[in-house]
Amino acid sequence: MSGDIPGMAETDRINWKRWLYMGIGILLFVVVYVAPPWPDAVDPGGKHFLLSREGKGALAIFLLAGTWWVFEVLPIGITSIAIGVLQTLFLIRPVEKVFSNFMDPSVMFIFASIMIGLVFTKTGLTKRLAYKMLTVVGENTGMIMLGCFVVTAALTHIMAHTAVAATMYPLFLSIYALYGEGSKPTKFGKGLFIGMAYICGAGSVITLLGSARAPVAIGFFKQFTGNEITFFGLSYYLFPVGWLMVFLLWGFIMVVFKPEKKVIPGLRERAARLSVEMGPISRKEILAAVIVFGCILVMSLRSFVPFLNPIDKTAIILISTLLFFITGIMDLDDLEALPWNIILLFGGAMSIGYCLWETGAAEWLAVNWLVMFQKASGFVFILSIAFFIMIMTNFIMNVAAIAISLPVALVIAPYLGVAPEVILFSALFTAGMPFLLLVGAAPNAIAYDSRQFTTGEFFFYGIPASILMMIVVAFCVKILWPLMGMPVLTQG
Repeated sequence: MSGDIPGMAETDRINWKRWLYMGIGILLFVVVYVAPPWPDAVDPGGKHFLLSREGKGALAIFLLAGTWWVFEVLPIGITSIAIGVLQTLFLIRPVEKVFSNFMDPSVMFIFASIMIGLVFTKTGLTKRLAYKMLTVVGENTGMIMLGCFVVTAALTHIMAHTAVAATMYPLFLSIYALYGEGSKPTKFGKGLFIGMAYICGAGSVITLLGSARAPVAIGFFKQFTGNEITFFGLSYYLFPVGWLMVFLLWGFIMVVFKPEKKVIPGLRERAARLSVEMGPISRKEILAAVIVFGCILVMSLRSFVPFLNPIDKTAIILISTLLFFITGIMDLDDLEALPWNIILLFGGAMSIGYCLWETGAAEWLAVNWLVMFQKASGFVFILSIAFFIMIMTNFIMNVAAIAISLPVALVIAPYLGVAPEVILFSALFTAGMPFLLLVGAAPNAIAYDSRQFTTGEFFFYGIPASILMMIVVAFCVKILWPLMGMPVLTQG
């Protein structure tokens, strides 16, 4: 017997598992929030870091939100609203700060990036690109995935990984539509979209243009060591390891999500026929491409043209949104079609990230973690920093994860005979690849919009992917980077 009442509608049945996970999140919040004050964190120099009532409250909300996001007890955007409400109700931060984070420049950057993806879909550019790609890579599903991943990684060398994900996402949807399974989840679909999120992260570590985290980390590095890391100096060490991760992740995806079909018979001919049926490229397609790539070009030049540097990249990419509506490419219906669930998700992620940072909770965590390894070997200490940043970047902005961890690590490193360069590069490598939670990076959430996987599945498969990444970090620290001339240890 099923235990259901005869005649009970599906919507009337109680989802006990959902209520259980919701209760676990609330219980974690209550236990942490009402617990007696926790001991200070103390760094090697004897400096104390107090965990205030507000800081403990931030950790409590952090645990509740993480639980609800992983088990998806509420729509992920609604959980983000709970983050703002709890901060306000428990007087953890002023309401003006709490909800202004929901419109943070990073959230607006994601909004503009998603608009670009919608424009590419509406004008037909994504289908045109998808058909051209498929005529090149052929009918083998493994090669189709590899082709998609290589193009995605290459684009992150010249534009922010969020913009890359938003641009490639509709192209991936067009390719998946030709798989022949409609919109239902498949192993090929899971691998394609989870892989897109992973590859955006792996590619973004290679140059300064892939994300905001690298310029911030280099700034801290110069402040603490006086040494400058150049654009090409960064890429020299991260190009080989970034592309190593791209191919390893492709192999991982092919093993874990082995496509149901080895080939899609007739796909090449079908793609070629559909490309021809689309006819010549339209005026709107050309206009959309000019607007998008014009904005990308200006954002890329910010690193090289001094007078462009003070202009924030968010303002530049939002120009594309304005031009889409000014030129008539987009209208009100398109604005209403935006995935607001995803945008709210990142509003909440920014809010809890700033909450942990401003209350001192994140710094308290970083000091407590790193001082545990202050007597360890240099190799273990380097991996401990990489691991901590990997975990933190899944919950808070990777820029914030680096900002709270790198200064502490650079202070401890000389006592263990560890060179600062290896601390910087291992931190940048893991900060770029949050494989566990959707809030870790915008490409994760954009991929989730495909409905090919759940938040729980993303977390579950992210565990072995994260372990793979840590193995690669260990290989780099022990073998690859020393062979390339990077100093690792300053003594012994």
